[in-house]
Amino acid sequence: MTGRILVLGTTNPGKIRELIELLSPLGLELKSLDDFPVRLEVEETGDSFAANARLKASAQARHLNLWVLAEDSGISVDALGGAPGIYSARYAGPGATDADNNARLLRELGDLPLERRTAHYTCQLALADPSGNIRAESGGICRGRIRLEPVGEAGFGYDPLFEVVEYHRTFGEFGENVKAILSHRTRAVAAILPQLAELITRA
Repeated sequence: MTGRILVLGTTNPGKIRELIELLSPLGLELKSLDDFPVRLEVEETGDSFAANARLKASAQARHLNLWVLAEDSGISVDALGGAPGIYSARYAGPGATDADNNARLLRELGDLPLERRTAHYTCQLALADPSGNIRAESGGICRGRIRLEPVGEAGFGYDPLFEVVEYHRTFGEFGENVKAILSHRTRAVAAILPQLAELITRA
């Protein structure tokens, strides 16, 4: 892995913070897309989280001539047929804020009772080498349900609405340390770490 640099293929500050914390044991020089002045915008035309992660990893790696770990993630609600799914970040339209997306989700669910508001977070990771070849992939899921109203100030995205049922708390209430143990992103990173470590020692 050239110069032991790994680029995190995102500009989302919440995702960057979580990924840096999870990947720090590898001893790599971790950068994000914000560290590069000429940014490539990759259109997410894939039909799944995994497809979008591959698209972003491959395109950004070729653009930067560096190893890139990209991810695509979002929330899927059973009562909405899996929506918002891959459209989670723009559920309320282009340029939507987290508050906008949360508000639309609550409107769509209306007065459905808690037992019918089951949902899960998904995270898919893809690692591309500087030529754009996908060298490793992984995924993680965290199951829960959507609260009737936001609770908690921590996290980002749909975290104030997403309750882990066993703990009776939302990701917004947990804070970063507990979320880092339970989250979909943590599970995806844990699954790809052995492949990352092997590639690092060989590169």
